[in-house]
Parts: sequence; structure tokens; C-alpha cells
Amino acid sequence: MKENKLVYRFRDSVTFVNEYSTPIPADVILKLYAYYKIANENFEDPKSRTPLINAFKSNALIQAKDITGEQAMELYISLVDKELR
Repeated sequence: MKENKLVYRFRDSVTFVNEYSTPIPADVILKLYAYYKIANENFEDPKSRTPLINAFKSNALIQAKDITGEQAMELYISLVDKELR
């Protein structure tokens, strides 16, 4: 039951971010990116056309490499609540 509630809250936060119209600071975007990828168990390399953006995304993933998918969801939700809501 707890996991289902967490997944629901995570998806709600993802929808909130996707609909957010104010520019989001780059450091927040990179953390959200890393948490999202880990939460969804998507470990593919970043696919931006810009090598520098790929480097920043890769660095964000490296910094968050030791967290679980559940922790990533919790951190994503917390970051959205703290920085964007």
C-alpha cells in the first residue's frame, strides 16, 4: 500500500513539473532528471545533441548512483515540494 501511494505521489509530482511554466534552475532540473531516471530504472546514457548537456546529466546520475528507486521517488517529490510548489 505504501508503495502505491508513493508511486501516485511521484507521478503527480512528475505531472506538476511537466506542466510547470516558470523556468526551473539548472541544478534543480538536473537533480529531478537523475531522480526520475533512477525511479524509472532507466539507465541509458543521456541523449542530448549537446555534449556539455550530456556531461551535466551524466554527472547528476553519478552523484545519485547509490540511491534506490524508492528513494529517488521520495527525493523527487521532496525537491518538487521544496523548490517548485
